Amino acid sequence: MRLERETIRKLRGTKESADPLRPYGYWVEEEFAEAGRLASVTTILLTGAECKFTCSMCDLWKHTLQGNTPIGALPRQLEFVQSELENTDWIKLYNGSNFFDPNSVPISDYPDMVALTNCYERVIVENHPRLLRDSIVEIRSMLRGRLEVAMGLETIHLPSLEMLNKEFTLEDFRNACRWLNSHDVDLRAFVLLQPPGLKEQESIRWAKLSVEFAIEQGVRHVSIIPTRGGNGAMELYSQAGLFRPPTAQQLETVLDQVLLDSPKAIVTVDLWDWGKLEGHCELCSEVRRGRLQKMNWEQVYAPEAKLECRCVSPKGIA
Repeated sequence: MRLERETIRKLRGTKESADPLRPYGYWVEEEFAEAGRLASVTTILLTGAECKFTCSMCDLWKHTLQGNTPIGALPRQLEFVQSELENTDWIKLYNGSNFFDPNSVPISDYPDMVALTNCYERVIVENHPRLLRDSIVEIRSMLRGRLEVAMGLETIHLPSLEMLNKEFTLEDFRNACRWLNSHDVDLRAFVLLQPPGLKEQESIRWAKLSVEFAIEQGVRHVSIIPTRGGNGAMELYSQAGLFRPPTAQQLETVLDQVLLDSPKAIVTVDLWDWGKLEGHCELCSEVRRGRLQKMNWEQVYAPEAKLECRCVSPKGIA
């Protein structure tokens, strides 16, 4: 079962109101940089044009503009955040689209954005594997710090990848990694835990295989994200028995197993929506989330705490 672009768009709700001069989110977080060191990271969710691709699981379109990003808007958003927050080591410029799509990030804004981000050791942006442009090399050469491009691999399970409507092949992803590596650009990849088309019993294995595939392509950091609903298309898949969100225990299991294998890259799990996952309660939630955060920050397996609740059942889902 695969949904076309128009069908996915028709299943969506309405967009939130968006101000082109303000980001729709920003905060400071910490991230593993190297053994014994955490980097402070400014994360900005920039308000801009909607992504031209139409992934079935994506809900980032809700906070995008109706048309192209106005020239000069993104530097203004960046200036606003920098006036609100203290300086950090790294910065993430996530725009709910593709940084190297000129409709989303006007090329004429590059000099101002580079000037505003040259105080950071690392600048991380999002992009689609099929959007390889000379502007990537241009930005990299202008930056004082490292440029890192994050791409949504999501899964190497081909039926699921097709259901996600990512509009790229695994060979496209390989080629993108090869090209970026050859131009001295660091790589980050997003992998989904339990995308549509995968049952609970097989989701851990395919997440691990997807992580391994990304690392084989030279990816520096892999972030595992629990697949979520709320986009219309995912609810349709759910009604057809093809999707259900993963549980807290599945997220724990996948990070446990990956770190126990000593991966040759940084591997973390996304905890932004931890509170929305099923399978934890007020007695265990913060302890279990804290353990995952510790493993994210130290990149070493941490034993589970003994908990007085019924949320945690024997593992072995993989």
